[in-house]
Amino acid sequence: MGSPVGLTSQEVTTRQLQGLVNNLDTKTSRSLAHILRTNVFTRFNAILGALFIAIVLTGSLADGLFGLVLVANTVLGTAQEWKAKRTLDRIRLLHSPTSHVIRDGVNQLIASHEIVQDDVVVISAGDHIAVDGVVLSSENLEVNESNLTGEADAVMKLSEQRVFSGTFVTAGSGTIHATAVGKESYAQRITAEAKKFTRPVSEIQDVVNRLLAWMLWSFLLLAPLQVWTQLRVDGDRNWQEATVRSVAGLVGIIPEGLVVLTTITFLTAAVALSRQQVLVQQLPAVETLARVSVLCVDKTGTLTTGIMQCDPLLVLNSYDETELQDVLGALADDLAANATLQAIGQKFPSTQAMHVIAHIPFDSLKKWKAIQVDSGSWYLGAPEILSSTDVSVLRKVQDLAHTGARVLLLAHSPTPLTQNALPSQLEPAALIAIKEQVRQDAALTIKYFCDQGVDIYVLSGDHPSTVAAVARAVGIKEDHVRGRVTPEEKRDFIEQLHTRGEVIAMTGDGVNDVLALKKADIGIAMDNAAPATKAVAEMILLDGKFSHLPTAITEGRRVIGNLERVAHIFLAKNVMSVFSIISVAVLSQPFPFLPRQMTLMSTLAIGIPAFFLAIGKSARRYSPGFLSRVLQFSFPAGVAIGCAVVVVDISAPDDSGTAASITALVAFMWIVSVFARPFTARNAVVLATLIILAICAFSIEMLTEFFSFSVTTHNIALGMAGSFCTAGVIEVIHRIQH
Repeated sequence: MGSPVGLTSQEVTTRQLQGLVNNLDTKTSRSLAHILRTNVFTRFNAILGALFIAIVLTGSLADGLFGLVLVANTVLGTAQEWKAKRTLDRIRLLHSPTSHVIRDGVNQLIASHEIVQDDVVVISAGDHIAVDGVVLSSENLEVNESNLTGEADAVMKLSEQRVFSGTFVTAGSGTIHATAVGKESYAQRITAEAKKFTRPVSEIQDVVNRLLAWMLWSFLLLAPLQVWTQLRVDGDRNWQEATVRSVAGLVGIIPEGLVVLTTITFLTAAVALSRQQVLVQQLPAVETLARVSVLCVDKTGTLTTGIMQCDPLLVLNSYDETELQDVLGALADDLAANATLQAIGQKFPSTQAMHVIAHIPFDSLKKWKAIQVDSGSWYLGAPEILSSTDVSVLRKVQDLAHTGARVLLLAHSPTPLTQNALPSQLEPAALIAIKEQVRQDAALTIKYFCDQGVDIYVLSGDHPSTVAAVARAVGIKEDHVRGRVTPEEKRDFIEQLHTRGEVIAMTGDGVNDVLALKKADIGIAMDNAAPATKAVAEMILLDGKFSHLPTAITEGRRVIGNLERVAHIFLAKNVMSVFSIISVAVLSQPFPFLPRQMTLMSTLAIGIPAFFLAIGKSARRYSPGFLSRVLQFSFPAGVAIGCAVVVVDISAPDDSGTAASITALVAFMWIVSVFARPFTARNAVVLATLIILAICAFSIEMLTEFFSFSVTTHNIALGMAGSFCTAGVIEVIHRIQH
């Protein structure tokens, strides 16, 4: 154990080298190396890289334009994720906890994760205890252990008694000897158990992964067919042309930008929420919150602020209320005041009207404190202690307790104070009801969730009547209240909800909430939560405002809605390419496009508009069936475009791919217009700009030569006829689906 002057600098260094440091594994984002690895070294990048090399070998470098798109997508995805990582890491650093320690005889302020084993930690009212330890000195030290037990009442801590990480000091001050730090602390052991649970994959990630798997299998199965077909059609004349046409079809199967757009959409949501004081620690949490069907909340710190507030006095036995207020102000005028006395002091400030002759400090074992003034002695404490035989008073106490209040009795005695015993002459003077302050935003936030069809349950370790009273105050049904529940019971309750197919969000701030937070589909912690609680949560409300959750749901809906729109476009392109490859194989025709033409279409009609759709606004309520809706539209739409492209190309007077490119460009822009509705000024400007750029590609000589277009009246008319027919089919598909 360290000396009274604490550890020396050399002793601290030794412990740091031994790993006896309070380090916590609370990463909020991936490392730069991980970001580079996941954005650069992907299967699709490898495939596109191989196709680019094939194009380079043919000498047709213009058809390798998709390689530049590949690089641009990779750079954009890496840059956006790195920027978001830095933003989120800065926010985490600003909200990292600090502690006071004594080292080399000096009281120092350090980051809590820098505490080492055997440090002497100084704690006082309002401090969170960051490590497990033994009390060295106590000055009326009281610790709230509700984070561990769920019990709201503070516990008096004396020398040699143990304190645990994840708790906080409500009154007094003291020093502790750090006996367990980091992963060895009680809170972190609970966190380690919570990490055994696996998290369900988000629906969007699941859908995108399945789409990517389908596209990859499509590529692997159709690549030999495409190469064989193009070599059979053009190989005798020109192997380079056959290779180029083969690559064009295969590039169309690859979803350039889909993974990047998915990541960017999640990141923009996370950054937007960080500006609203919501820290997202796992990106899919934004989407998951929008799908929540059940919200489980803890009482203390979520529905209530944890701050006590005092109701007006209930005067007994005709005492003068003004005098009673002065007495209470004198009783609360205490440097070691706990949360209850602080609430009384705020309601009844000391006026110095009372001349205090003597006093007895509050003792959590005796459950009362007292002062002696000119008018006699006044006692404040538990009613069952100060007036255990007065049935009428105890009945009033019980009635107040049913409202969720903590009730104290103020009693008067004409006799002087005695240190160890209550006087025989003790008359009840007033009852003081003290309640936890309900968050101002709690009722409106609960109403929002109820209006959205979300069931709400309160899971608390506090007394059921207290929990029920708070629940009533914010509009939660009493049969949805669970009091005196253990951490394991909270976890089991969430498991039961999962068996009903519910998507569950859990809010909490205590270590006793950790298991439930981890078991829920999304865990949400308050900023004053224990470090272990924050470590397992997917979201942290940095200013502790419950009212930020509707904003987070709006962002989640935006993510789901936008990625669904983007998925429609990418999958339609994939289906068109697959259908075209199979059709030209059956008909022994060259593939309708060159790679450069496919890149033009992918950029102007898919990539750029998909980016703007991905970051746009969307507040549509979540409904299950993401993948089925995408397939119901994209499959017939892709087949329609593929059919039109093949027919138009066969009917064209040349094999330049001009008519097919016009048909595909207009058709995909029509899909974009379908999913950009209702049009905003930004969407209209973006779509108009893309149309102008597409027209330029067919009207500016330098561009027409680059893209190998043959701009003749026949090709234009044929392409427009095909595009109008396809646009009509797409519109019908969309209207039927909706």
